[in-house]
Amino acid sequence: MKPFVYNSNPARIIFGTGTINHLPDEVKRLGIHRPLVLSTPEQSSHAAQIESLLKADGIEVAGQFNKATMHTPLDVTLEAMKFVTELNVDGLVAVGGGSTIGLGKAIALRTDLPQIVLPTTYAGSEMTPIIGQTENGVKTTQVTAKVLPEVVIYDVDFTYSLPVGLSATSGINAIAHSIEGLYAQNGNPVISLMAEEGIRALAKALPIIVENPIDKEARSDALYGAWLCGTVLGLVGMSVHHKLCHVLGGTFNLPHAETHTIVLPHALSYNAPNIPDVMKRIANALGQEDAIEGLNILLTKLKVKRALKDFGMEETGIDKAADLAVKNPYWNPRPLDRNGLREVIRRAWAGEPAMANIE
Repeated sequence: MKPFVYNSNPARIIFGTGTINHLPDEVKRLGIHRPLVLSTPEQSSHAAQIESLLKADGIEVAGQFNKATMHTPLDVTLEAMKFVTELNVDGLVAVGGGSTIGLGKAIALRTDLPQIVLPTTYAGSEMTPIIGQTENGVKTTQVTAKVLPEVVIYDVDFTYSLPVGLSATSGINAIAHSIEGLYAQNGNPVISLMAEEGIRALAKALPIIVENPIDKEARSDALYGAWLCGTVLGLVGMSVHHKLCHVLGGTFNLPHAETHTIVLPHALSYNAPNIPDVMKRIANALGQEDAIEGLNILLTKLKVKRALKDFGMEETGIDKAADLAVKNPYWNPRPLDRNGLREVIRRAWAGEPAMANIE
């Protein structure tokens, strides 16, 4: 056994069905008296449900802010900060996926307000000390414990409204966290166990959800897998896959989960020659003989789009993305080569099948 260091992030996790009913007690336990409820416009109904639940328990809700936006643009954060100041907010309740959770983190970064998160997707941001913010078309990330939520309430009931297509891409986004966790520079045996279990749970559940979105066991398994994968991401450093997705998403305003879904098999193909043992573990978790082929089979079952051009990225952006990908690089098991990364991006742009490896 190789020497390793294992740290865990502090968090209180409540998992199950109907767990939203724990929210008032958790708000009180944290000493929050005037929470602000955060959501995207699409999740406003969930935000209204949460506000009603809290008010019914005698909690004075400061209000709702339902303008959370993909990639956490600075102007939206600054607008939300005005609400926080003017309404005398002393805590945050975020309901939604990465956009809403990212906004909550951005506010917490500036205020240190306590956060309670109710995830409705499989993105896993709620389990990480990572915050990404976008300004003038450039997305940057930082890692700080200040943005970690104090409480995460996983309620399977809140995931039934997640559309089939987004369930699939959000789940693959989660799998990407665990795949990078398996070859992370600061990985360890505990993280690897969580990563493999997370991949296995999602790979089993997602095809069932695509065929039957209200399958209770599949929805529960997928949320469980997402929690594991998010936990993995929160404990390890990111590598080339996440670097590419941050560049592509922030620069070309591409949808987060869909970008991760498209890039994942190609980024893994780039690293494959340097991580043979990890490739075997991924293949095993996917229930296949080969990791790349396993991902191709899974993505086919999920009926997801495979090309960045389908989401509006122009071919002229390939070289710009390759240039940005080698700036301020993350650690990676294979050295970052511009030509190799350009080929990864080109294949992802064109929607070509992932190769066994990219030279």
